[in-house]
Amino acid sequence: MNVGHILDIKKQALVALDLGASVLDVAKMLGERRIGALPVIDGGQLVGIISERDIVRGLAIRGGGVLAENIEALMTKAVFTCSQEDTVQFVMAMMTERRIRHVPVLEAGKVVGMISIGDVVKVRVEETEKEAEALKEYIATA
Repeated sequence: MNVGHILDIKKQALVALDLGASVLDVAKMLGERRIGALPVIDGGQLVGIISERDIVRGLAIRGGGVLAENIEALMTKAVFTCSQEDTVQFVMAMMTERRIRHVPVLEAGKVVGMISIGDVVKVRVEETEKEAEALKEYIATA
């Protein structure tokens, strides 16, 4: 199974921020949409990602004044991305290895979606359940 399948299942519109947003803008959007991270776009190109974790870390280190700052102050600029053709297993391994929970999906250099570790785990559990059921049927008919 590949990442494109996850995006098809989610059927969720891409939400992204431009570089001019404040940390408070991000916090509000994450809370309203009940999501954990957002890609940051500048001139149509991915320039970073900002997560709840980035905001909490910024608050702990710099205090409440960080909420008025631009997201560039807290966002992660070196972003791991994937394509719709990448396998779920590959993305899961990279998320685990790099200790990340959200990955932007790129096609032709543009962000077309975002997947989370929860999305990946859900699909893997479903795959495993289907495989187990197929094996049970095979054994029962053999």
